[in-house]
Amino acid sequence: MIQTDRRPFPNGGIPEEYRRHLGRKLAFLLALAAALAVVLVATITVGAANVSLLDVARSLLGLAVPRQVEIIVWNIRLPQALACLLAGMGLAAAGTVMQSVLRNPLGSPFTLGLSHAAAFGAALAVIVLAGGTMTSKGAVTVSSPWLTTACAFASSMAAAGLILAISQRRGATPEAMVLAGVALGSLCTAATMLLQYVADDVQLAAMIFWTFGDASRASWRECGILAGVTLGALLFFYRNAWNYNAIDAGDETAKGLGVRVGRVRLTGMLVASLATATLVAFLGIIGFVGLVAPHLARLLLGGDHRFLLPGATLTGALLLLASDTAARLVLAPHVLPVSVLTAFLGAPIFLLLILRKPQQGRGR
Repeated sequence: MIQTDRRPFPNGGIPEEYRRHLGRKLAFLLALAAALAVVLVATITVGAANVSLLDVARSLLGLAVPRQVEIIVWNIRLPQALACLLAGMGLAAAGTVMQSVLRNPLGSPFTLGLSHAAAFGAALAVIVLAGGTMTSKGAVTVSSPWLTTACAFASSMAAAGLILAISQRRGATPEAMVLAGVALGSLCTAATMLLQYVADDVQLAAMIFWTFGDASRASWRECGILAGVTLGALLFFYRNAWNYNAIDAGDETAKGLGVRVGRVRLTGMLVASLATATLVAFLGIIGFVGLVAPHLARLLLGGDHRFLLPGATLTGALLLLASDTAARLVLAPHVLPVSVLTAFLGAPIFLLLILRKPQQGRGR
């Protein structure tokens, strides 16, 4: 008697071509992770004082190294590198989710006004609560960084809450969220400019100092907070990856598949806003990472959020770490704020992606 396999696909029910397709995506994710590890080590070795790769490895392994090397690695560069890694991951994941739930390729923490709201909160703390001061050496700094951070966080979350409240009254439509975010971003920018106009020289310099996105201000304590918020947000996003895939197919299709579209959209925006507000409050405004990284990952991995989310987080971390490394080398021994490099790198990349899309469309 001849035995026949009644399964449509003998290899465990999965077509061989689809297996190869998944294998290519997993291989690309592994390549991104390997590149991120290489850049992470490189960013610790370079700077105003170069540290050899061997000394970095010995220090990270707990072996004996000169005291100066230990201070540079553990007190300065490693916290800064981890802050860049976490910020890149968090901003890229938040941008990916915002673009999905809003069904708008321009969705990101920066374009929706959350970063501008945080800047307004920090400016308010500097002006009203006297958060700006000048040191004995003539340097201007923020005298109450935790108070300024708290005000920036509260302002950003208030803007997110207002966007969600407005969209809820309109039925949580993506258009309402985008328009509310653009309007609030413009309002916060105008309010910040007004505060800058009435500020004295020291307050104005302190406001500008905070606005520059810079990971060097992060210590181990800040890294712990950023890690908790970012990793929690990533876990939430990945658990909802299937819902985001359904929403990408259209609201009606998603509802037909049993997805509570309004709830998924609101919770996704809320968690993305929470992660963004925390990152911006501690590190300042870092633009373009949350906008560019999702587009790069989507170009290379497609729109399936099971692969897009980890791909975007790795791409965002890689982009921000590379920018931070370049910021140390461009004007060495002076160090540029990383937000300057992300803008210089992000804007041309985004323009290239825009120019590339029509060509892809004609080729299909």
